[in-house]
Amino acid sequence: MSRSAHPAGPRHADVLPEGHYSAPPADLNALDPKVWARTVARGADGVVTVGGVDVNTLAEQHGTPAYVLDEADFRARARAWREAFGQDADVFYAGKAFLSRAVVRWLHEEGLNLDVCSGGELATALSAGMPAERIAFHGNNKSTHEIRRAVEAGVGRIVLDSFQEIVRVAHVAQELGRRQRVQIRITVGVEAHTHEFIATAHEDQKFGIPLAGGQAAEAVRRALQLDGLELIGIHSHIGSQIFDMSGFEVAAHRVVGLLKDIRDEHGVELPEIDLGGGLGIAYTSGDDPREPHEIAKALTEIVTRECESARLRTPRISVEPGRAVVGPTAFTLYEVGTVKPLDGLRTYVSVDGGMSDNIRTALYDAEYSVALVSRTSDAEPMLARVVGKHCESGDIVVKDAFLPADLAPGDLIAVPATGAYCRSMASNYNHVLRPPVVAVHDGASREIVRRETEEDLLRLDVG
Repeated sequence: MSRSAHPAGPRHADVLPEGHYSAPPADLNALDPKVWARTVARGADGVVTVGGVDVNTLAEQHGTPAYVLDEADFRARARAWREAFGQDADVFYAGKAFLSRAVVRWLHEEGLNLDVCSGGELATALSAGMPAERIAFHGNNKSTHEIRRAVEAGVGRIVLDSFQEIVRVAHVAQELGRRQRVQIRITVGVEAHTHEFIATAHEDQKFGIPLAGGQAAEAVRRALQLDGLELIGIHSHIGSQIFDMSGFEVAAHRVVGLLKDIRDEHGVELPEIDLGGGLGIAYTSGDDPREPHEIAKALTEIVTRECESARLRTPRISVEPGRAVVGPTAFTLYEVGTVKPLDGLRTYVSVDGGMSDNIRTALYDAEYSVALVSRTSDAEPMLARVVGKHCESGDIVVKDAFLPADLAPGDLIAVPATGAYCRSMASNYNHVLRPPVVAVHDGASREIVRRETEEDLLRLDVG
């Protein structure tokens, strides 16, 4: 790989135009454990390893870009969520974050349930051996075909998202001679402190049935009247990438209030309450996520306190971490292609991927970290923007970061905390091929999702 220096861009910037940092880190070679998978380390030769395999070897064997997933870290995080909530609660991994058959098997082995929101996710779960009774089926517009397949498979719960869906699921269940277990998703009017596009509990959005105006109460009345449905609980989800527990406290108060109204009107105490997911992870050193045991303790105390106040039996709690399990376990490995200093502004570092493998920066203005991983450097820091190879000026992977001023074409850099949503939301924009997902464990690597080929791309183009 080339190690030649290039004319450096701006260095030691005190204030970035739009960024997250006020000064470069003290050591550009350091890897903050808060944002990297647990087995990631920099070796004595300066090359970063994960699961005992160095990134140069990974690049040679699997190419770049590639999503590199630390299997041991994934399993440890899944286990931590299961143990934090214990046997009196249910943990449903949110498959939308990242799903593959290998991941389904890991979840099954570690004792987690699975939340799916499409026919494709359901097919993946069933094909990998996840017991249907441990699957929850979400979605705001499930087709009749998807509902039928879920009921036939015997999924443990379907989360009802509209008045039409209450009737639709009941009709399919009756046709099949089943009584389908369901929850009703309600919107509780909580404004989560997150990006507008990932806040999900305020009234003006597509998910759920509003608590306001008595609509949720009416949905409960209808569900209780239909023979094909067994209403087991209420579902609430307030958003994503959330660090503040106060939103969950307000949501729990309102959901329990609805449970009390249901008891008073129908004489029924629903046995379950699902508070959704949305717990944040560290994308940068400035993020401060909570540990699973802290979250479990806080949510359990909130629900117990609210139920005691309402004189209700405490229902079984469910949560749905996705990002919090898989997000920190992976990084995206890129090769540097061009390095373009812009005098007085920053240096643009172009990599061999971009918005086709990580749309979150363009879509959500997401913040990420980045590091040189194929070697160490003693060069001074330069203010950089990591961009992709697509024909879009908004094709940005990392908006503002510091990288060594001697960064050169051929170097490998990595963006941590890309396990959630990056592969799930990947595209073929500009007919770029989607990267593989490489699982690393105990000194060995394997592709659990292979790299796309031109043959894959052309096979769908029937002319």
